[in-house]
Amino acid sequence: MPIIDVRNLHKRYGEKVVVDDVSFSVEEGEIFGILGSNGAGKTTTVECVAGMRPTDSGSISVFGRDPRRDRDEVRERLGVQLQEARLPDRLRVGEALDLYASFYRSSADTGQLMERLGIADKRDTQYRRLSGGQKQRVSIALALVGRPEVTILDELTTGLDPQARRDTWDLIEDVRDSGVTVVLVTHFMDEAERLCDRLALIDAGRVAALDTPSGLVTRASPGQQVTFRAPPEFDEQVLAARPEVASVRRGGSQVRVTGQGNLLHAVTAVLAREHVIAEDLRVERSSLDDAFVALTGRALES
Repeated sequence: MPIIDVRNLHKRYGEKVVVDDVSFSVEEGEIFGILGSNGAGKTTTVECVAGMRPTDSGSISVFGRDPRRDRDEVRERLGVQLQEARLPDRLRVGEALDLYASFYRSSADTGQLMERLGIADKRDTQYRRLSGGQKQRVSIALALVGRPEVTILDELTTGLDPQARRDTWDLIEDVRDSGVTVVLVTHFMDEAERLCDRLALIDAGRVAALDTPSGLVTRASPGQQVTFRAPPEFDEQVLAARPEVASVRRGGSQVRVTGQGNLLHAVTAVLAREHVIAEDLRVERSSLDDAFVALTGRALES
């Protein structure tokens, strides 16, 4: 049984449909990503999963329980840190962790947790005096203080500088490696591709696709591309005879070859046979951005 199972979830506010027939499941031990533009319905979806919002229709199972009906039991096993969550400016880090720990029957040792997340020296620091990266570490600590089996992390790296983002990615991977299943909500392609075992692409409240990051890229563009610069006397059409090659195009000195299978070996074998020294030879593949456009019909908006 999946640790989280969502089936045909619907949620609207007045006339606005926010979540429209969303279904997905999360397996134990994975980082499951929910990727989409701001306003796509990602946060509402995970708020319903956490039992924080009622659904209009559909079913949600977390640990085999209904997160609304069995709220107390689910809350003991599920850690949540949402995008808009913040602490009072004057609250000290240690006070916040002790407060959150008091909500659980069996909480983590807050000192050890702060040490693990690199914020032990900030125990007596007021929240307002933390850097963006330190605040995100506190957010993760608050989501883990109840020793959850699953944690939901919503847009944790928004507004962070590149180094702080990568540090946060390392922390999320450490959380998963410690045995906690992670549901990661994000609108960053590089973050989703780096961290997630599987992804649900959410567009306008609907699941546009669900697969591994590489699976989504392959579905959007199964082919490969090899580009290089060749001398004018090279007849690029000799490449077309190879079964791996689907098309060959030339623009000036640049040759672009598309195909499948071991395309790179096929191209370099022909070049060696023709005694051609290729310059700037590159293998290009579609990105998750390309997959999102192909599968939803539009670019992801931040």
